[in-house]
Amino acid sequence: MFRETYPYYLANEPHAPNADLEVRHKVTDEVVTRVAVADRGALDRAIAAAAAAAPAMRAMPAWRRQQVLQSFVDALTVRHEELAAALCVEAGKPIGDARVEVTRAIDTFRIAAEETVRIGGEIQPLDISERNTGYEGHIRRVPVGPCAFITPFNFPLNLAAHKMAPALATGCPFILKPASTTPVSSILMAEILAEQDLPAGAFSVLPCAGRDAAPLVEDERLALLSFTGSPEVGWHLKAACGRKKIALELGGDAAVIVDEGTDLHVAVPRIVLGAFYQSGQSCISVQRIFAHASLIDELRERLVHAAGKLRSGDPADETTFLGPLITRAEAERVKSWIDGAVADGATLLCGGGRDGSFIEATLLEGVPRSCELGCREVFGPVAVLAPFDTFEQAVEMVNASGYGLQAGVFTRDYARIRHAEREIECGGVVIGDIPSMRVDAMPYGGVKGSGFGREGVRWAMEEMTEPKLTLINGKAFEIGG
Repeated sequence: MFRETYPYYLANEPHAPNADLEVRHKVTDEVVTRVAVADRGALDRAIAAAAAAAPAMRAMPAWRRQQVLQSFVDALTVRHEELAAALCVEAGKPIGDARVEVTRAIDTFRIAAEETVRIGGEIQPLDISERNTGYEGHIRRVPVGPCAFITPFNFPLNLAAHKMAPALATGCPFILKPASTTPVSSILMAEILAEQDLPAGAFSVLPCAGRDAAPLVEDERLALLSFTGSPEVGWHLKAACGRKKIALELGGDAAVIVDEGTDLHVAVPRIVLGAFYQSGQSCISVQRIFAHASLIDELRERLVHAAGKLRSGDPADETTFLGPLITRAEAERVKSWIDGAVADGATLLCGGGRDGSFIEATLLEGVPRSCELGCREVFGPVAVLAPFDTFEQAVEMVNASGYGLQAGVFTRDYARIRHAEREIECGGVVIGDIPSMRVDAMPYGGVKGSGFGREGVRWAMEEMTEPKLTLINGKAFEIGG
């Protein structure tokens, strides 16, 4: 399926100075292809090209940017199965999940095509006192300029789309650094983008070593850095990025509240999906489950039963639900966190085993806050269960975290819904569903240790533009004045 080698894309053009990056099958660990790796010189040339392309990108009329995006959507749609197969191999995604990700990426670019002709501004009356009579402000949003994007391995197609599509919609040239474990998806998108009618230097997609990526953070020719990844790396980048704008999506330990009176026939399948979908390798994977004391026994029994029925195996098999973690080392880390929690007094309710890069769907109870599973993002198929007595106590338990990306709330009490909306400290509260729910048009991002800034096409377009004021003295244009 894969070609023997893939180039990187520098200033819209493919380049293959080497084939140094090995891409491995996430189950067999065999090398399935090799990708060209950019050095600092290539990054510098890409940044220079993006800076040179900024005026032409800014000048593109909205209809042309929309045309480019719609053409891209058409090409992605034609290559849907090819892209899904690539995700299945390079990311280890079960093929059904891979197809969903391709569909979401198509949605993301389609939304961007629609929003391209909608981004506007406002007219602000400024005659707020006698001396300002006749003045008004015309405010429009203009592109910030060249952008740097760094994306992770877990959604290598759609998370790249969430940065590329708004940049194209607003007229911002960009350089994208994909994760080294999953570069092919981004390279395939670059291949499609190279076929579009864009100014020279409009985009570059450059796999590179972390040690060579410093210019994406430090170079002042870049106006914005958008990073999705680990908190440790993200906060380091914020400290190093100088005067440029920065948007950070840094994950979390998402919680779901299961209140008294919840219909468990509805809640349990959703919680199981949220906790174990994509082997938990999602920033909004259900990691903490807080259940009202009146139903925790039944919920525990149902969750254990459902988790035990999940099938792991070959991601290309249509019946596989649990695929491998991205590397064996990550699986070993998750296993060590499970064992550490048990050693600290937690009860293992189901799962807990490891086979190579596979981790069983795992549920624990009584996990202390002091251990890794109690206070850090696990990024694996692991969830912890805990009881509460009052809804206010449950909200406090959700907030007892350094993260704040999304939270889910199952309750039928409207007053409690309003309380959750006001008091839960996170970027999004999902009512009647799991925190793992995301629609690609909605604002998405977090607070506290989960970062700041928002994705979701229209919201990312706001991040990639800034308001520019034209102040007009209307009296100077009065007839007969």
